[in-house]
Amino acid sequence: MPAQTDDKFEAIREKIRGFPTRPGLYFMKGPADKVLYIGKAKNLRSRVAGYFQPAGDLAVSRGPKIAEMLSKVETVGFLETGTEVSAMLQEARLIKDIHPPYNTDLVDNKTFPYLEITTGEDFPGVYITRKPRPSGSRLFGPFAGAKDLRAVLVELQKIFKFRTCRLDIKENDPNRKFFRPCILYSIKQCTAPCSAKIGKSEYKKIITDLVKFLRSKRSTVLRQLKEQMAEAATETKYEKAAMFRDRIRLIERLDRRGTPDEDVQPEVFASDPAEALEKLQLLLQTPEPIRIIEGIDAASIAGAEAVGSLVKFIDGRPFKSGYRRFKIKTVKGIDDYAMIAEVVRRRYKYALRGEELWPDLVLIDGGLGHLRVAEAAFREMNAPPVKIAAIAKREEEIYIQGSTKPLKLPRHSPVLKLLQYVRDEAHRFAQHYHHILRKKKMLNTEDAADLAAYEERKNEPTTSFEKVVKKLRKNKKI
Repeated sequence: MPAQTDDKFEAIREKIRGFPTRPGLYFMKGPADKVLYIGKAKNLRSRVAGYFQPAGDLAVSRGPKIAEMLSKVETVGFLETGTEVSAMLQEARLIKDIHPPYNTDLVDNKTFPYLEITTGEDFPGVYITRKPRPSGSRLFGPFAGAKDLRAVLVELQKIFKFRTCRLDIKENDPNRKFFRPCILYSIKQCTAPCSAKIGKSEYKKIITDLVKFLRSKRSTVLRQLKEQMAEAATETKYEKAAMFRDRIRLIERLDRRGTPDEDVQPEVFASDPAEALEKLQLLLQTPEPIRIIEGIDAASIAGAEAVGSLVKFIDGRPFKSGYRRFKIKTVKGIDDYAMIAEVVRRRYKYALRGEELWPDLVLIDGGLGHLRVAEAAFREMNAPPVKIAAIAKREEEIYIQGSTKPLKLPRHSPVLKLLQYVRDEAHRFAQHYHHILRKKKMLNTEDAADLAAYEERKNEPTTSFEKVVKKLRKNKKI
């Protein structure tokens, strides 16, 4: 190992000694704080230290790919997550957002599974899904692994006897009593609402108990299973005791999950982009199709660690290479309007220089006031006409240029779903960055912004896709 590399590694090893021994994420960073690799760990200090142990030949001891990465590493950072499951979910989200060059897993659109209960039906079903219904269901998850979840579902069905079939069962269907139930009824794993073996109110009680069980610590059921396991072991019925032991382990794995709000997977809830964009063009009355949408949001708590975000959608789908983060520099205190204005000025100065494309629509997370601020910022820049809209939370009202009255679209409108998707991505992207800065500040580490410098660097127009599109538009090919 060269002396220069050895000195660098010794400095990194000294820094790692201050890492916590709890679960979290670690970041291998190169020049200009560029994130080269993101990993998760049960014990941060132990895991990261393993990369930098003295060795004669890194290519032999760690492999050529790791050796190549470590030769570029200038420093390391970390982010505590509290639990291993949280680390797993945040790792997947950050890798999809940042695209570190040495992460080869989790870069596709694969999502984590949910447990879905179709509470809007007369006889709700319980399913494992990666594509939840847009409405009329209760979600738990996302879960860390589909294999464990499938095994847990089998055990839960033995306890609660809910249905897992896809039949459309109506309470007032007179033919139900002539329907022959499946084998799950015979082996006492389903109450067979399909053949009127149970009434609606009684079945709903089962679902209510299941929801309570999933939301609680499940102590009662686990205590009963442990008592049954101990009893079976005392009677030397070891196979039966092992069965109860496995059930206990599976039910305990229900805690290996996130929450739909905190660990949102926005790509899971997208609408049909083609239909949405066609209707959006009619709504905005634009002569050209809406192809590029950019969403803007800002986040802070009491004005501290304020950040802004910009997400880019092309043809109705996220274009992650176009995402940008901004650490707010000119605004002091709580002023969402001024933060939005700063993001607009910093983002579109490149478009004014002709270095980037102008979007077909700029969507602001907020109400009429946020829309007016964005309009004013564009006017101050002497920008060409740009379509701007804002979408407010709670009532999901949409404000469009030229009108002071909000537009209220139906909840199932593809246009509303697309705009919500863009808005939620911008909000999530801003909040995630904000939480990173706050956690790093509270932990009082040396690199208090962690990914901040790298994300600031991403604000520069570097995407080859945009250059290609710009060239094609210039030549009137699209």
